[in-house]
Amino acid sequence: MSSLEEELQSPLGSRKLSCPESGRWTSFQLVDESSSGAPYAGLAYFATDSEGMRYTGRLDAAGIGKVENHFAGPIALLFSQNFEGVEKLYKDLQTRTHYPLPITELQVRAEKTRYLNLDTTRTRERPEIANGADYFQVEVRHLVRHASHLPPEVYRSYPLDSGCAAIMREHGKHGVALMPQRHTVLEVRPLRALRPMLSTAPEFCALNLYQLALMTTLSYCPFGQDPEIPSDETRAVKFPLQPSVGNWFGDALPKGEELWKVDSAQTNAFYPLYEDVPYSRRLEIIPFDPSLYAINRHTPEHDPEHPAGVHFLDDVGRGDSTDTQAFITHNDELILIAVRGTAEIIVDGLRDADALQVPFEEGAGQVHRGFYEAAQKAYDFAVKYLEKFYTGQTLLICGHSLGGAITLLLSEMLRRRPEGYNIQLYTYGAPRAGDADFVRGAADLVHHRMVNHNDPVPSVPGSWMNTKADLYGAGAALTFVNVPVGLSVFVAGITNWTGEAYDHHGSLRHAMPVEFGRQQMSSILWEPGCDTITQHAACDVAIRQRHGLPDRPTLLKQIFDAGHHSMTGAYIPACWAALRRWQEALETRRSLVTEREFAVVESALERITDQLRTRRNSLPGRPDSYVRSQANTLEALNREVEKVRVTRERLAILRHRRITAQDVYGVLAEQPEGLAESLPRWQAHPENLAAHQLAMAPDAAEDDPLLATLYGHKIGAPHTFDINSII
Repeated sequence: MSSLEEELQSPLGSRKLSCPESGRWTSFQLVDESSSGAPYAGLAYFATDSEGMRYTGRLDAAGIGKVENHFAGPIALLFSQNFEGVEKLYKDLQTRTHYPLPITELQVRAEKTRYLNLDTTRTRERPEIANGADYFQVEVRHLVRHASHLPPEVYRSYPLDSGCAAIMREHGKHGVALMPQRHTVLEVRPLRALRPMLSTAPEFCALNLYQLALMTTLSYCPFGQDPEIPSDETRAVKFPLQPSVGNWFGDALPKGEELWKVDSAQTNAFYPLYEDVPYSRRLEIIPFDPSLYAINRHTPEHDPEHPAGVHFLDDVGRGDSTDTQAFITHNDELILIAVRGTAEIIVDGLRDADALQVPFEEGAGQVHRGFYEAAQKAYDFAVKYLEKFYTGQTLLICGHSLGGAITLLLSEMLRRRPEGYNIQLYTYGAPRAGDADFVRGAADLVHHRMVNHNDPVPSVPGSWMNTKADLYGAGAALTFVNVPVGLSVFVAGITNWTGEAYDHHGSLRHAMPVEFGRQQMSSILWEPGCDTITQHAACDVAIRQRHGLPDRPTLLKQIFDAGHHSMTGAYIPACWAALRRWQEALETRRSLVTEREFAVVESALERITDQLRTRRNSLPGRPDSYVRSQANTLEALNREVEKVRVTRERLAILRHRRITAQDVYGVLAEQPEGLAESLPRWQAHPENLAAHQLAMAPDAAEDDPLLATLYGHKIGAPHTFDINSII
């Protein structure tokens, strides 16, 4: 028995080469998943034998290298040559001030290879190139010295033999240990990642509407870091919790796993549209490595900086906390910021109701005090991150409900900074956050605002609200004791008798289901010109007044529509349906609104106009002295009638307008190769193949014999618009 064989059979703890022999050889080959060594040709390698002797060389054109005349025992193989090319992406990552990354030439080569299996799983078959040789499936992290910035390992059918490294003791701590007198094939997993596809163009697109709805919902999740706060002994952090922000961007997507769950209670799968990108172009979570970054170490002066502290805002539990939660991540093209909406009913509800108007210090007008205080915390968090990682990227900002109001104020605060950030904002079910002066001052902010069906939240705070702290506090307390009395005092405290009214900012898209006969329905995403359709308030407070107070049954009615405010139950499905409907219109070269839908909605708009005119004509005769004293009431009603007319015109335009690829995919339409690769992956999911009424154009009207006739077409029972229930 040879001395090496005796060494291999001895207990690991007692292995020692008492009389080392030389003259050994070890050869190896690096290949990609297609069994080609070309991607790694010419790479410089660094090997160490069991006695600590070092050897260098370069792989040949087939990716083969060989260490000759080394001491007996395995060798440890490393490819730690720093990237020295000219590609800006990698040079910037290597030289950035905060968390410069140890990019190796091997990493760059692996990022340019592709998966053999589209689902990114490792192959199960041993390749022919490994016949007669040892064969292992490895990752870049196994072959380099610093791996904290690289993705976690995935399952491998042919893992490395850990016993080989154990034989080498301290010399086997870094790199891949290979047996001597053998040829070993190392199949290197491509260094790729999945990234939600997002357009950086300022124009609205259906893709961003859907993708950012998912990212907005993800903001409700924890960060999921383990340990949550690193200690002196912590050498690495993980992100095992699903769903969580850290798991999405720091674990699963870097490994190529297609995720769909953005809420722990979610049961229906809504997959983002992913693109397969080089790992360095993913949405990044910073590395944690106390041996490499001093900022990650505990010192007497400061606690360690760690991923959760950099990427996640959790302003909860302190005396001055605002209960604001947000996350931020980036790549070389964009920086994504998502802010959570109302989660804690009591805490967030009180913040929602704190509608006192205060000066917007960064710009013009007055804003909602509760939203502004939360936005200031989010602003400090975002600026700290931008100072580290902003290099000219587009800022994509999104939020739902309370988070939508916060992101509006946050976006305007950032827009007014001297850096000149390029910002686009998407909000979902957002309440009003500022007065008319603020809205005018923020006119240049790109803001795409979505309202789903009968969501009541965009109706608040009412244009008439302006919380007075003394009355508000007393009313809130009384409400728990005597609901009618408390509600009356509460309403008196939030009525804005002076100053500019609260107003909405941004370009509105409304997702509206259209109901036909025989349980048929469709959905259109459009830009109505009036608040009647989307905000349950046809004009001014005056037409809601009953003895000087708002008409409460209207607001109580809205409680029953609260399901339309949910992200997983309403907004995400509506955005998904809109994307599929727009894709269908693009593929079939059809308009976004069919003749059948136009006829139904136009009929409803005519009824709304008649009801508005009736209200307007009856107003002067009402006995309410407050209403009669309002000089602008008739003008407000006239304006709303005009807005309904504009709404009809906008709908008529959609009836004839053909959709473009830019409408659906934004700037990504200019990259047809990328879409051609990514769309089949998304469309292959059963959820995206299933027929769904709201995701498809309705059947042609003439196909249904039971429909009433308008414009020469047969139409069904219209979607009911009752102005009394709306206002």
